[in-house]
Amino acid sequence: MQAQALTTWNEQPAALPSQFLTFMLADEQFAIGILHIKEIIELSSLATVPMMPACVRGVINLRGAVVPVMDLSARFGRPSSPISKRSCIVIVEVGEGEDLQVLGMLVDAVNAVVDIMASDIEVPPAFGTRIRPDFIAGIGKANGRFVSLLALERVLSSEEIVDLARSYATAPA
Repeated sequence: MQAQALTTWNEQPAALPSQFLTFMLADEQFAIGILHIKEIIELSSLATVPMMPACVRGVINLRGAVVPVMDLSARFGRPSSPISKRSCIVIVEVGEGEDLQVLGMLVDAVNAVVDIMASDIEVPPAFGTRIRPDFIAGIGKANGRFVSLLALERVLSSEEIVDLARSYATAPA
């Protein structure tokens, strides 16, 4: 019996679709794999943390745990997301084993969970994107529209955020 070939995208057989949560930042649609998502919560009061880079919007108390909240628009080098009725926080887990971290991502609106076949995911273009190319894992096609699939481990890299915070703290006023 021959083993089925696995895709490089998600290590699932090519015949099975993967599920992604789609969300909006300004007028652009992005997606992340649902296996990273713990929950989606309403935007509540954020406690600000001094000396943090602009992409760290603050922290929330999630059932007794302190969870940092990242403003994805600011992380992508854009102005911070304006708060609206549809703004929400997507709670995700990144990392593996003992390095597993729970983080919140502030997004403008959550759209839907969509199935995207591995065959409908293309390599991201090397140019023309308005965010760092290493933040995009691929371009998927869902419901006739293209959606940027985020490389969550790179977008929410704790080492890079710590470096940003250090540089912010040591920058001259």
